[in-house]
Amino acid sequence: QVQLVESGGGLVQAGGSLRVSCAATGSIFSRNPMGWYRQAPGKERELVAVISYRDGIKYLDSVKGRFTISRDNAQKTMYLQMNNLKPEDTAVYYCAAWKGVAATGTSPNYWGQGTQVTVSS
Repeated sequence: QVQLVESGGGLVQAGGSLRVSCAATGSIFSRNPMGWYRQAPGKERELVAVISYRDGIKYLDSVKGRFTISRDNAQKTMYLQMNNLKPEDTAVYYCAAWKGVAATGTSPNYWGQGTQVTVSS
């Protein structure tokens, strides 16, 4: 059974930084893509960043140059370093993982419970 647990959300002023983490337990390995989604109030959930052994790293256009996704495969932990945060980054951030080796065009199989990130102006 795969479990994903996020941590590190919080409240920060615009221009500040936060790092959120996702600890995985169970059958998640370096070949399995992992990613971060977010959902703001009244909006659809969107893919923020994904890291994949096969396909590399991809970012949502609006976070390119500000956010960095990384993972420690030995610790089964994924991170999202968020710099120069903007009020529009306010959302619940969800960790996600895939059973297979491809994330593109497929939905995640596993989800974390989410962590709130709030950016004040």
